[in-house]
Amino acid sequence: MRPSPLLSMWGGTNISLSLGFFLPLLLVQVVEIVDEYQTACIPSSYTNNDERVQYIQDVNTNKLCTRTLTVPKHMKQPIFVYYQLENYYQNHRRYVKSRSDKQLLNGDSTSSTDTETCKPEQFLGELPIIPCGLIAWSLFNDTYSFTSGGHAITINKKGISWKSDREHKFGSFYPQNFPNNLPNNQNGSLIGGASLDPNVSLNENEDLIVWMRTAALPTFRKLYGRIDQNLNAHTQLSVQISNNYNTYSFDGKKKLVLSTTSWLGGKNDFLGVAYITVGSFCIFLALAFFLLHWKHPRPLGDTKYSLSRGHKVGKPVAN
Repeated sequence: MRPSPLLSMWGGTNISLSLGFFLPLLLVQVVEIVDEYQTACIPSSYTNNDERVQYIQDVNTNKLCTRTLTVPKHMKQPIFVYYQLENYYQNHRRYVKSRSDKQLLNGDSTSSTDTETCKPEQFLGELPIIPCGLIAWSLFNDTYSFTSGGHAITINKKGISWKSDREHKFGSFYPQNFPNNLPNNQNGSLIGGASLDPNVSLNENEDLIVWMRTAALPTFRKLYGRIDQNLNAHTQLSVQISNNYNTYSFDGKKKLVLSTTSWLGGKNDFLGVAYITVGSFCIFLALAFFLLHWKHPRPLGDTKYSLSRGHKVGKPVAN
């Protein structure tokens, strides 16, 4: 006997709504601090984005900015530090393709010159850029340092990238001819983001590895580091931000995020909203089936529903 559509809808409704209301309760324990700073860290005399772009591109300007954050509730370690960018399309086709996975992994003499897929960041003069491509060139270069009560808070940047990326996608070789390492835009190069330490191999540069895993949506967070100590409620955090990254030319936003986690991960209302939406849709379908059944009921025991190929039940059907 097939289950009634009403029972199916009722079961789907109960499960979806239960999960939809239960999941947000689990995420209540997640404590999150979000601070948007792209405007606050620009002097008030720069009133439009054109002026802010000039400010951010001036290599001689001190761009340090101090922000004060208050911990709303007790934050249990580890506390994850993220940077969040908005209106930033890392999923743009030309941007995503502008890299050489062969070069990132192997880095030998053959692969280092194989920069065809890295346009327009292929060469510095006539020398191949390692790592090449727009993604590496545009590496996020804002920095954060934290103090509380006059004591520095250490940010642990070890293990912030995927282990599989470190071991299987990035090789043990070093940056060469990287445009962002040149002072004052030498050789006609344009500084796009962070410089790369020539003494740190690519598979040890976890900031680069995190950045190279491109985001699918224009609003995204990437892990900057971890704070391996508890923060008590009402603690005042002084954050010194080096506001270097240019989001002003495309009207983007930058946010600093501190967050704890639960066994479901960080604070994210999507799953709860999705389950409530599905549950509500199941209620609608259940009501529709009920009204259909009420208006056109199927009489129980009616033999006309037991016919098969025009023959009554029990009468043999010729082969």
